[in-house]
Amino acid sequence: MSNTVLITGGTRGIGLATAKRLAAQGHAVIAIARRENPEFPGSFFAADLGNREETAAALMQITSRVAVDGIVNCAGLNIPEGVGEVDLDHLQQVLDVNIRATVQCTQAVLPGMIGRRYGRIVNISSRGALGRSKRTSYGAAKAGIVGMTRTWALELAGHGITANVVSPGPTATEMFRRNNLEGPQAEATRRRFLADVPMGRFGEPDEIAVAIAFFLSREASFITGQTLHVCGGSSVGPMPL
Repeated sequence: MSNTVLITGGTRGIGLATAKRLAAQGHAVIAIARRENPEFPGSFFAADLGNREETAAALMQITSRVAVDGIVNCAGLNIPEGVGEVDLDHLQQVLDVNIRATVQCTQAVLPGMIGRRYGRIVNISSRGALGRSKRTSYGAAKAGIVGMTRTWALELAGHGITANVVSPGPTATEMFRRNNLEGPQAEATRRRFLADVPMGRFGEPDEIAVAIAFFLSREASFITGQTLHVCGGSSVGPMPL
């Protein structure tokens, strides 16, 4: 049976890889993102998820047209800064995209899921939630994703709705390359990241999409409140959340 899945940030990186995988399985996919991508295999709605009003307008259009069975809160923002240099406006921007947008988008599709007594929520955290240099804002946001997903799992289990987390390790996405693999220190940064990955390589968006698609599947009906680290072993050293 096919589902309709909303993917935030669905036109690039992990979101796009997930959309392609789901579409190949026969599911309908919808994206909210700032920029359209001709490779996206579904319906597109433009919005800056850092803007509450734009996000609300896009969500209104979506929920008035289709019944959403699953949501992947994939959009993310990372502004690396040491603790002494954290700009409070940057902190708010990171929390807005990673936390507020996740809550806002989920709230928009939740009434339909509750009414149909079926739904799948997959939130994207990060290996950075376990602690990494210059990740005060991002680490706080991604750790918050885990905490609120566990809360949602408890609240929604009786409605036939599951809520789970996929937590990628270093993955070769545009955002990761921009934040970590550009500039004069790029090679040193690359070596530092790979030193924490027992598999000795970066993940690929398609490898993260496999885990997301699993949690979205109807077969994953007895799994909720869980965090799956897709990280090449990099979460094994720190205590997993």
